[in-house]
Amino acid sequence: MMSSLLSPSFSTLPIHSISTPKRNNNRCASTVVSCTSSTFDPSSHLTNNNRSPPPPPPNIKDEARRHRAATAQDLTAKYVPFNAGFDSPEWYSLDEIVYRSRSGGLLDVQHDMEALGRFDGAYWRGLFDSRVGKTTWPYGSGVWSKKEWVLPEIDPDDIVSAFEGNSNLFWAERFGKQFVGMNDLWVKHCGISHTGSFKDLGMTVLVSQVNRLRKMNRPVVGVGCASTGDTSAALSAYCAAAGIPSIVFLPANKISTAQLIQPVSNGALVLSIGTDFDGCMKLIREITAELPIYLANSLNSLRLEGQKTAAIEILQQFNWEVPDWVIVPGGNLGNIYAFYKGFKMCKDLGLVERIPRLVCAQAANANPLYLYYKSGWGEFKAVKANTTFASAIQIGDPVSIDRAVHALRNSDGIVEEATEEELMDAMVQADSTGMFICPHTGVALTALIKLRNRGVIGRGERVVVVSTAHGLKFAQSKIDYHSGDISGMGRFANPPVSVKADFGSVMDVLKDFLHSKSPKS
Repeated sequence: MMSSLLSPSFSTLPIHSISTPKRNNNRCASTVVSCTSSTFDPSSHLTNNNRSPPPPPPNIKDEARRHRAATAQDLTAKYVPFNAGFDSPEWYSLDEIVYRSRSGGLLDVQHDMEALGRFDGAYWRGLFDSRVGKTTWPYGSGVWSKKEWVLPEIDPDDIVSAFEGNSNLFWAERFGKQFVGMNDLWVKHCGISHTGSFKDLGMTVLVSQVNRLRKMNRPVVGVGCASTGDTSAALSAYCAAAGIPSIVFLPANKISTAQLIQPVSNGALVLSIGTDFDGCMKLIREITAELPIYLANSLNSLRLEGQKTAAIEILQQFNWEVPDWVIVPGGNLGNIYAFYKGFKMCKDLGLVERIPRLVCAQAANANPLYLYYKSGWGEFKAVKANTTFASAIQIGDPVSIDRAVHALRNSDGIVEEATEEELMDAMVQADSTGMFICPHTGVALTALIKLRNRGVIGRGERVVVVSTAHGLKFAQSKIDYHSGDISGMGRFANPPVSVKADFGSVMDVLKDFLHSKSPKS
């Protein structure tokens, strides 16, 4: 067990100062990889046109394949009914195409925690830290650097990765001081990613598993999803990289042009359907039950295995110190559970001693979880989601409602909401301090502002706000806000100033501007 875990299948780099596992086995020696390549003489090639061209130089996958030892066969994961545990009598291999339990409930990917627990927290911290910033395949990815906790049995050759993850944890110094009176506010920019949203973290896992299934000749012709924009962008990009057909169901006229053009550019079959996300979700579930199309929505729990690594990454970036609060925007509600799952695994395996309190932030126009929370978890009722600038969370009947409630109840969590004006104002205020965030992050920042104003979150506590998408995807909403084109909004608008093309007119405007920015006595 131990020698396989320290083999180059997990890292081709020497691992130093890593605690030994809890059981007494002889540790294998560190591996140092020495790479050589053949030399190509262009002159000899030119003098003999019949000679075959030389083979291409080795790439990072070739290097990983050459130096890979046997994989750790005793690390496993499988599907079980949600909340059932690893020893559930009902379970399914990850190589099966299954989305629900026999009772119709959600499934969850469960890992063999006993096998993982044979190695202490210091070991896992050291292993994960040793892979950061490297290009060793596949560990250069923030997701696959935690491969043992994600899909331990997948062959690295089957992995489809854009080296996603490892996203910026931004110290929001000015926003914290100016708008919420805090010195320890951080924004986890998950939207600074391959396709511009956190969905890349889950899609690399799902498409990698589909790639594996297709190589096993399983009946998977393509992959499909219903989307409010970001899921379709991630799915189409990763499928394009793997040469797998992708199909996306989008609600007509309900996503931004920037989001729409991504699956179009990546060659997906894009179906624009005259319904909302919930209607698209109903259709894709019916279609995937009849055709060999693999379902990529968060009903499929594989994606959450990738998304949970953002939580582990936050702990890494804080040198394994646990923040007090983590605030996550919520729509279909898989992400709040994914963060809980990542934090919980770190606690259970001894990497940290506690988990942070979680906050799920919803748009008031699509707030079924918030209403459920305010009722004291009485009875869940789906709602008809109204239009919101936070379009990716415009969902009235979330698939992962049970997962979200589990995460919040077990983290002493809170649910908060944001009106359209509140979320847009918060987004614009954040932008004014040097960020460029999406409306969904505005929802999360509004939750922070409200909890600070009520004294729930203290000024000295460490808070992480999860930013789920890049602001460039939502440029039109920002343009409309600053142009005064949104009725009832714009108190923080900063429109361009029209000035005559003469020195005096420009000087007058600049003097007024500088006077307004001068320190008040």
